[in-house]
Amino acid sequence: MNDKKSGLPGLSAGLKQKLIQQALARKLRQAEAPAPALAPAAQAGGRVPEEYTRFDTHPGYQQLRILNEGAARLGVPSPFFKLHEGTAGAGTQIGQRRYINYASYNYLGMSGDPVVAQAAKDAIDRYGTSVSASRLVSGERPVHRELERALAELYEVEDAVTFVSGHATNVSTIGYLFGSRDLVVHDELIHNSVLQGVQLSGAHRLSFAHNDWQALDQLLRERRGQFQRVLIVLEGIYSMDGDYPDLPRFIEVKRRHQALLMVDEAHSLGVMGRRGYGIREHFGLAGSDVDIWMGTLSKALAGCGGYIAGPSVLVEHLKCLAPGFLYSVGMPPPVAAASLAALRRMQALPERVARLQALGRSFLDKARALGIDTGASTGHAVVPAIVGGSARAARLSAALFDQGINVQPILYPAVPENSARLRFFISCEHEPAQFDQTLACLKAALA
Repeated sequence: MNDKKSGLPGLSAGLKQKLIQQALARKLRQAEAPAPALAPAAQAGGRVPEEYTRFDTHPGYQQLRILNEGAARLGVPSPFFKLHEGTAGAGTQIGQRRYINYASYNYLGMSGDPVVAQAAKDAIDRYGTSVSASRLVSGERPVHRELERALAELYEVEDAVTFVSGHATNVSTIGYLFGSRDLVVHDELIHNSVLQGVQLSGAHRLSFAHNDWQALDQLLRERRGQFQRVLIVLEGIYSMDGDYPDLPRFIEVKRRHQALLMVDEAHSLGVMGRRGYGIREHFGLAGSDVDIWMGTLSKALAGCGGYIAGPSVLVEHLKCLAPGFLYSVGMPPPVAAASLAALRRMQALPERVARLQALGRSFLDKARALGIDTGASTGHAVVPAIVGGSARAARLSAALFDQGINVQPILYPAVPENSARLRFFISCEHEPAQFDQTLACLKAALA
């Protein structure tokens, strides 16, 4: 590292980085420390300390500043908020330059597909750009129910309901259905939306070791009797690691302990199974084996929002009483129409799913052959390259970007500091030659 750029002349690069990381860790601990109680004068109606009246003194903003300042000291440009100038799939354009792109969820190439785009345009002509109301009062449109019926049929369950946000789908569903006498048990790597939903619900929360159904079994053996309802939450594919649970084993556990099971298929729908029907098809399970199927429309289905699929009584309940549905505007018609068209295209073009699966496995095998640490990934569209510290991951991302390859780093606190990574999203539109170029550049940068 350049001494002048680091601001720490006379020290080796390794020691400089160590000192900076120690300082960052110390500042983060300070930023996350509990706020002191208000002074007695403030409690009695006197003057409130100024730090409680400004946003620039908010602990979250202070933490952000620490991270940005640390990156600046290390000479690492921000990898975030890159401006894509067109459709982002296997390739993209940023700053009038073309890049090989691994930073988008466009797994099946449906965003930008002419048939999907036309469906959205037709919906605008028929329904406008917004339904301008909650669906309960006057925002219901035929395309909403068509999409929900198609999702229910895919899962072979009674009904489905769509929400305008994938994150809010989990927050609102879990937050509404469960309460202080209930327990939510989840994989330790579960998505933030589930954690936020549990916090909103007031339910008790426990986690178990990643993909460890035996640990879950033991936990429920000890704790099940202390609660009314118990919900187990898993993901179909874990978006940071690219692996998946042994779902039949978890179904056995949930039945043994009379619990409910929810599976978040945000990254597995369109990716797993012969036809892309997700982890259920991969294992050959019935739709009724899982109590709550959740997924998003923003990945393989080229839209935005989330859905819940399951028994009709569950869906009716959520549509009438879940705040995230009841008090939110209905999904824009062009978004619903695009996702419906993407779903039908997926069903009509299973070769896209087959190609995605083959390409994902190829990328994984080639990366491992080069000695790149891909963790537990199974090659189902998400392949991490685990590189160590956050600073190194950010530098590698910048180095690849300079060579025309766009891949995002995943940094602490999204993952532990010692397992920061580059996360590669694979599309059915990638070409094998792009993989060879990318991995050769990554291997050289790692060296």
